[in-house]
Amino acid sequence: MNEPSPVAELSLHIALMSLMAVGGGVVLLAPQVGQYVVEGRHWLSNEQFSAAYAIAQAAPGPNLLFISLVGWLIGGWSGAIMTTVAVIVPSTLLTLSAIRWHAGRAGGRLSRALGEAFGPMSIGLMAATAWLFTGISNTDWRADVVTLLSALILLRTKVNPVLLIAAGAAAGALQVI
Repeated sequence: MNEPSPVAELSLHIALMSLMAVGGGVVLLAPQVGQYVVEGRHWLSNEQFSAAYAIAQAAPGPNLLFISLVGWLIGGWSGAIMTTVAVIVPSTLLTLSAIRWHAGRAGGRLSRALGEAFGPMSIGLMAATAWLFTGISNTDWRADVVTLLSALILLRTKVNPVLLIAAGAAAGALQVI
């Protein structure tokens, strides 16, 4: 029996994950796709995946652009197109169905319970994403210290995150980290 192509396999995986992408696709998909293509299938290295994610986040456009770039790295243009369709279509159809369902039941117990559950789920998934990328990008204890200090500053003050990003870039340029 023929094995599915890496692009077809990745697209199916992404389509299934996109149905559970609560709180924003990047929050759930980044760790899942990273684990799948790096550790599970060895199609990309940690560095390739991190670079794809960073490039896609720096580019203008939707946050899920990294999925297209990962697909392109694995399967060229067909990989980019298939993974983009896989991340957009299932979740869009689910969202439209949920909106239609919710419109008729707004204010009900289940609707309120789901609304209250999405906040903590999103925060947990965002923390998982941060943990994944911290493990990939921090190469020594100094980077861990900068990450910890940045997190504490963000949690305890109202400092603009862009200033912390600029400080991190400066520390990297000066080879402090």
